[in-house]
Amino acid sequence: MTMARDLIGPAKRLMAYVSENERYEGKPLYSALVDQARKSGCGGATVLRGIEGFGATSVIHAEHLLRMSSDLPVVVCVIDEEHRIAALAEVFGAMVGDGLITIEDVIVLAYRGGKTV
Repeated sequence: MTMARDLIGPAKRLMAYVSENERYEGKPLYSALVDQARKSGCGGATVLRGIEGFGATSVIHAEHLLRMSSDLPVVVCVIDEEHRIAALAEVFGAMVGDGLITIEDVIVLAYRGGKTV
């Protein structure tokens, strides 16, 4: 287990917008992206599931009560130091087929870990 780092001040946010049904080496793509962020030593990653959206194909993806399955948008968000995000963006770029990857400047105000039980 890695110890928490000091990640206060200027940083970068890497966002990968993908489909929840996308797969990478037999597992959900979003889960594989989180695994890569962890292996890369990033301080954390979050997966956000959208309720509706569309991408480059302009096909609307939404959760509907009448449909048993849906293909909702998913965003994987990683915030870390610039050099770590730049390296991870290369990896994400190779893993993501259909989707969008962005990098933005952020200012980290607090980064704390909770106690693990």
